[in-house]
Amino acid sequence: METGGLRFLRQRQVLFIFLFWGGSLADSGFGRYSVTEEAERGSFVVNVAKDLGLAEGEMAARDARVVSDDNKSHLILNSQTGDLFTNEKLDRERLCGSTEPCVLYFQILMDKPFQIYRAELRIRDINDHSPVFQDKEMVLKILENTPEGATFQLERAQDLDGGLNGIQKYSINPNSFFHIKTTGSDEGTIYPELVLDKALDWEEQHEMSLTLTALDGGSPPRSGTTTIRIVVVDVNDNAPQFVKALYEAQVRENSATGSLIVKVSAGDVDSGVNAQVTYSFFDTSEDIRTTFQIDPLTGEMVLRALLDYELVKSYKINIQAVDGGGLSARCVVWVEVLDVNDNPPELVMSSLSNSIAENSPETVLAVFRIRDRDSGENGKTICNIQNDLPFLLKPSVENFYVLMTQGALDRESRAEYNITITVTDLGTPRLKTQHNIIVEVTDINDNAPTFTQTAYTLHVRENNSPALHMGTVSATDRDSGANAQVTYSLLPPHDPHLPLASLVSINADNGHLFALRALDYEALRAFEFRVGAADAGSPALSSEALVRVLVLDDNDNAPFVLYPMQNASAPCTELVPRAAEPGYLVTKVVAVDGDSGQNAWLSYQLLKATEPGLFSVWAHNGEVRTARLLSERDAPKHRLAVLVKDNGEPPMSVTVTLHVLLVDGFSQPFLPLPEVARDEAQADSLTVYLVIALAAVSSLFLFSVLAFVVVRLCRRNRAASISRFSVTEDHFPGHLVGVSRTGTLSQNYQYEVCLTGGSETSEFKFLNPILPSILTQANGSNNEENPNLRNSLGINIQ
Repeated sequence: METGGLRFLRQRQVLFIFLFWGGSLADSGFGRYSVTEEAERGSFVVNVAKDLGLAEGEMAARDARVVSDDNKSHLILNSQTGDLFTNEKLDRERLCGSTEPCVLYFQILMDKPFQIYRAELRIRDINDHSPVFQDKEMVLKILENTPEGATFQLERAQDLDGGLNGIQKYSINPNSFFHIKTTGSDEGTIYPELVLDKALDWEEQHEMSLTLTALDGGSPPRSGTTTIRIVVVDVNDNAPQFVKALYEAQVRENSATGSLIVKVSAGDVDSGVNAQVTYSFFDTSEDIRTTFQIDPLTGEMVLRALLDYELVKSYKINIQAVDGGGLSARCVVWVEVLDVNDNPPELVMSSLSNSIAENSPETVLAVFRIRDRDSGENGKTICNIQNDLPFLLKPSVENFYVLMTQGALDRESRAEYNITITVTDLGTPRLKTQHNIIVEVTDINDNAPTFTQTAYTLHVRENNSPALHMGTVSATDRDSGANAQVTYSLLPPHDPHLPLASLVSINADNGHLFALRALDYEALRAFEFRVGAADAGSPALSSEALVRVLVLDDNDNAPFVLYPMQNASAPCTELVPRAAEPGYLVTKVVAVDGDSGQNAWLSYQLLKATEPGLFSVWAHNGEVRTARLLSERDAPKHRLAVLVKDNGEPPMSVTVTLHVLLVDGFSQPFLPLPEVARDEAQADSLTVYLVIALAAVSSLFLFSVLAFVVVRLCRRNRAASISRFSVTEDHFPGHLVGVSRTGTLSQNYQYEVCLTGGSETSEFKFLNPILPSILTQANGSNNEENPNLRNSLGINIQ
């Protein structure tokens, strides 16, 4: 039992047995007001704000509303002014029947803080109903030997009005036999009695008719009439006698129609017709006549209509027994209606809010009232909600309850709650009522957008078309509505020199990234920037992510030949001794490619040669070597076309032309210029010829001086001249590196060729060995005399 009790206490249930809950949800007193029945709709009742001491407009700010006990809108409240008006014509008789006084109970509910003001409205009666007799004619059988002063109770009239507007007196039309006397009851009701003033004589007059009039106390008074027919009966000595003057019966309200309630019995000691007793209701209301039925011969009273304990809890019924001679007797039947649990609890919602903002503190969602029309244990109720919800159910004053949150709610965890309020009575069997409330948690902007990745890497091939879609960044927001609408933007780069605005754009709606112009791998291989994502909430929340763009190389650069230089004023001629062995290194084609990776892998190929098979080109390093021994029959001049091709897709290439001269020794004086020079000279204008002529005259003098020095040196060092050909590496830039990564030419094959500036086939050519000491002096003097005639490859034209 203790365990069960503890479990019951842990349940979030509230037992309502006329419970009054104090604390912060306080009662604000009790007000009593009145209004006249049948007053027009909108009639002023009272200024509630004034009674409560509230300022004008305060009731509107606190969401004041009026709630009636019967859940009907009898009254309407102007929350701005605090005035209370009738919402309909109030009929006291329809609302309260014969109950006096007629009182309607209502409450004024206010929030911030929550407060209940209880009040009652008394409906003042007006004389709007006339007295009405149940029967248009009453028949009295009176024995002729009835003594003077005898009284006969008559059925009273019914008047729906109460108080002074109810029936105040009865009267009959003037006659010599009877007058009216009224008597009162403990219930405050008056009954008419007919008093015999003069003895009747059946032989003189068998019957007579009188008019009974009922007057109420209204102003002006209203009246109702009925006819009393007096039948003079011959002498009947004994009246019927009931076994009991009071019969008591109990009947359950769910009893079926036709059920026997009670059986009354009366006897008459007379005989014959005078002993035959009939039973009937006497002075009963229309409600009793429609609810019960009595058998006139047996006296059995049965149920004619269903009972309702909540409407009428007991009945007092007058039964009359009349014998054949007209004598009568009366008894009372008291019927008590027993309550059964036939009414489920009722839940009347006074205020309800179906939405609440997330992260809100404890908030009142609903105020409702519970009632059960049953009584005793059948009317006691238990109210509860589900245990797994973040809501509380608190009792307030009397039978009011408040549904509120336990704390802040998170919409992202749960956006909607279905709350079931269950009310169960304690009757047998138990009846329950359930009321569902769906509460929506509205969103506030409490979540920033989140990117799917903290960093994005995009690959874009160079030479792309403008407005190319490079990729997409994506961010999501756990909020909803406008708070989840994400807008993308580019953030200022950390590098102030990066022209981000001219490189990339972003679609603010979907995060698509576009390249605004073509990218060049050789100029910009990679760059990074930050993108931001902001929602549309207030205030807006944002986040950022890093985007790195890698430019992919495209084969858009053809190989570039560094040696031999193709833009020199005169082509370079390579000298090969006829005694050279196979594999002799003639020269080396040096080229580079601005691309990277396999697009920069270069290969060399001999396309065309004056004498095929004499020379070969190594495919990977560009070295031109002799393929066989040279003979006297080989032509002295050779022209080689070498193709330099990269490994891109599609591949790109360049062709370089080499001029090779076969000599018996490095002292051979004849060195003809290739035909290319002749073709170019013919294309020059007259001005070019004049300049060349002037340069030739000047060069002749210099040549004469230097020729003597060269001849002397060639004779002295003929044997050592070949081995001492050298050019300082300062003439070649450090970045000119071949495919073999060993330099443009090895030091053993670096040489200097001296040619006359304008000679053709009739000119003499001499090869000068380059000595370090002489080279230093020659460089200084040649640069001063004619610096334009020396190139970076160490070739001096004199």
